[in-house]
Amino acid sequence: MGMSMNVIWLETGNSNKSVTSFYYLILLIMKTPKRFLFFVVGIGLFIACSKSDHFWGDVPFGKTMNGGNDQPVMVAMPFKADLIGEYKLQEPEVNCGYSEENPYMYHVIVTANGTATHLGKTYAYFDFCCNVETGVYGQADIYLVAANGDMLFLSAEGQVMTGRLDYHPDYVNSYWKDPMIVMGGTGRFEGATGTIMTDDYNSDLDPYSHHHWTGTITMVKGKQ
Repeated sequence: MGMSMNVIWLETGNSNKSVTSFYYLILLIMKTPKRFLFFVVGIGLFIACSKSDHFWGDVPFGKTMNGGNDQPVMVAMPFKADLIGEYKLQEPEVNCGYSEENPYMYHVIVTANGTATHLGKTYAYFDFCCNVETGVYGQADIYLVAANGDMLFLSAEGQVMTGRLDYHPDYVNSYWKDPMIVMGGTGRFEGATGTIMTDDYNSDLDPYSHHHWTGTITMVKGKQ
């Protein structure tokens, strides 16, 4: 057991030195149960690592080896939301372009509640600038908050039109049908993309905004 590797090398002769040394080393290892156990565990780890790039199981959610590089696997999912909004702020705003020469630029904030696919019971927040004469709005920052706190970020611009479409109820007095771009989010919505179309309107029956959205959202597989 105290024999040095130099002695082992000398006793093997000039031919097949490395092979003989390897077998002799195995005999030394197997003389005690503890060394034998370490030897078996070591071989097992080597084989396992050679068969899997993810032996330790620490690959992030939704990632797979693709050509040697970790790439998120994305899945497109249908999206639908129905919300009722309340106008919290409608006032002239210099940062929106308001001036004596252009008195129609207003800052608008809306909060809403309802339900949405992948979010469940949902709270929504809208913050945008709007020309109240033409109905054109832009710089709309929108986010939805799921029941568990995950957030979905959206961006939109478009125009509020006077009147209603044929399929709208008679009490609709203005509407907007514009695309919203999915800008990612937090939690399961991190890295999300997609486009959602609005079908929203204001009503003569109440002071609220009515929001009906459909579209597709692409999320990291395993997070949806």
